[in-house]
Amino acid sequence: MIPTVITIMKNCNVNYATELDRIIGSLDHRPGLLLHCCCAPCSSYCLIYLLPYFDITCYYYNPNITDEDEYIKRYDELVRLAGAINGEYLTGNGRSDIKVINGEYEPGRFISAVEGSGLSSQPEGGSRCEMCFGMRLGKTYETALAGGFEYFTTTLTISPLKNARLINSIGYSLQEVPEGPGWLPSDFKKKDGYKQSIELSRKYDLYRQNYCGCMYSKS
Repeated sequence: MIPTVITIMKNCNVNYATELDRIIGSLDHRPGLLLHCCCAPCSSYCLIYLLPYFDITCYYYNPNITDEDEYIKRYDELVRLAGAINGEYLTGNGRSDIKVINGEYEPGRFISAVEGSGLSSQPEGGSRCEMCFGMRLGKTYETALAGGFEYFTTTLTISPLKNARLINSIGYSLQEVPEGPGWLPSDFKKKDGYKQSIELSRKYDLYRQNYCGCMYSKS
């Protein structure tokens, strides 16, 4: 599933970090959360922020990473991070139990979508990135629905280079089934989230890539 490109972004005045905290404050149990993870550094702060409130499964689905060695390296780092956090943190249910799902690696799907839409020459942050967000979040929603998760969200909003309003708009647009998973809004860069992710990357000695992942952003 790739959501239709959103040309008008609604809820432009919403503080998504505050909305996340409002939802957290309303919880009366630990719901299952499928967290789309782009890489370990971005996931670090998000995991620690969410861990006290949710049973988290990381979903590593990133067909935009067109170099297979890079894809594997980022996945291995995410698994290592999850293991380190599990060994260090306690939740209300005891030792934390973050799981990691490796989604299907299908860079051909991403490249075909980019080339077929004529988006290869678009600048970073433009329509190509919007399509990429939609592809990854669409697959996350489908996986969350099939797995019976109560919520789904992504680590993408922690980046200062990513449009949190756009990402949240896509997430909200994916809630097609009334009884399906709910979109968990976020703007993880708020509250010094990005700064803390850098500090956590140092703590866990995480590999920090210098480009988003696709061959278009690398060139």
